[in-house]
Amino acid sequence: MSPHREAVVFDNVRLTYQELNRRVNQLANALTGMGYQKGDRLAVLAENTHKYLEVYFAAAKLGMSVTPLNFRLSDSEIEHIVNDSEAVCFMAADTYEERAQNLKGRLPRIKDWIALDNPFAGYVFYEDLIRDASTEEPLVEVDEDDMAILMYTGGTTGLPKGVMMSHRNLMTALLGLTLNVGFTKDDVTCFILPLFHVSFWPALCCLMMGGKAVIIRKPDLNEILRQIQDEKCTHINAVPTLYGWMLQLENFDDYDLSSLRLITYAGSPFPPQALKQCIQKFKTNFAQAYGMTEALGGSYLGEDEHVLEGEKSRLLASAGRPMISADVRVVDENGQPVTSNVIGEVALTGRHVMIGYWKNPELTAKTIRGGWYHTGDMGYMDDEGYLFLVDRKADMIVTGGENVYPKETEDVLYEHPAVANAAVVSAPDDRWGERVQAVVVLKAGQTATEKELIAHCKAKLAGYKCPKSIAFWDALPTTPVGKIIRKDVKKEFWKGRDRSIG
Repeated sequence: MSPHREAVVFDNVRLTYQELNRRVNQLANALTGMGYQKGDRLAVLAENTHKYLEVYFAAAKLGMSVTPLNFRLSDSEIEHIVNDSEAVCFMAADTYEERAQNLKGRLPRIKDWIALDNPFAGYVFYEDLIRDASTEEPLVEVDEDDMAILMYTGGTTGLPKGVMMSHRNLMTALLGLTLNVGFTKDDVTCFILPLFHVSFWPALCCLMMGGKAVIIRKPDLNEILRQIQDEKCTHINAVPTLYGWMLQLENFDDYDLSSLRLITYAGSPFPPQALKQCIQKFKTNFAQAYGMTEALGGSYLGEDEHVLEGEKSRLLASAGRPMISADVRVVDENGQPVTSNVIGEVALTGRHVMIGYWKNPELTAKTIRGGWYHTGDMGYMDDEGYLFLVDRKADMIVTGGENVYPKETEDVLYEHPAVANAAVVSAPDDRWGERVQAVVVLKAGQTATEKELIAHCKAKLAGYKCPKSIAFWDALPTTPVGKIIRKDVKKEFWKGRDRSIG
């Protein structure tokens, strides 16, 4: 590829491949000069920025691993992740320096604090750090099975769990996605989802092929449409809710979006009727990628399978067929494949499946059995090999593309003195696909309002994990031994629907 082709655009920054690589090498050599070496871990708290990519690439060249932090998490959640990951370097971007600084006394392993965007007391400024560093390639031998990223995802036990991804895992996933999407050096992706998620794949895939990544700090709808128009973007990837919001803009038709050749979506199912409206309005091709942090890339529903009318339109409710990089099957409780059209658990295998869960061999062994990663998603494959998802085995809620595990929210509700019993489930939501719905039984003689309980949760959890609404019941359905039956609670909110995920 030409070193003078544009690689990355962010705000007023435009970097060619040569300029990007120089900055990556400078960061890598600067970190080496600070004493960091292969196997060390660094944590990043930032919104989208071109520097996030520089950190990922520099760490990869050094054999370090990156732990990206969801900036929407609470301080206690960030504290747990950073300490659990054993990170020794902390990088914070604009507006997050002071927040991170308040955690300093609670993160004893951190040796250095680096401010990505602005000089800040107590931090090394990123631009000062790399300014005089060598631009030479760092000479570190990195193996394909070394850990590249330690990314945390929600935990069914209430604590986030670290997903270990090797260089081989990432490269296999990215190659598979690149081939399925058909990226070339002429593609320009409008990147809007968080770089702390595995949703970083479009930027990495596009750069792999010599294309360009236009990075947007956070999802401002008009800014997204303006960048597509001005940068002649050919691709965008987002969660379904974002596309729905775009259509609601009064000035949507004022933008020239004719450069788009493909729109992909992931994170949650796209309600078929809403998908049809988007296809008609955007007037371009749509495709869906299904996967998760533990196995980036599972199945793919291509543009030729997004048909609005006729028998084939049924596929709009499907998650597609296995990607080039993955094998997918549906299994019973014993891990044995079931026949077509029989509901079971979705399992994946391939070199893109994670190494395992960080410091949790028991959970790794429970989840990866016989080389197959058991997703916890329930679904079936039809006679043509298309995967249809129907529910989640572990009760996980996906709201606006974010994963919420009910127990974590329930634990916080139980901390309120008026709450006797609580169940958190998903409920359908026209805007988010799913919302976090709580059902609460109050203690005898106690009172509490919906507003009060939601505020109680917001003081302890990231906003997306908090209930959007709370119902008050006299009792919750339970098993003979007193265990609350979440699926029976959930049914009350999904009555009249053909599936129980958004």
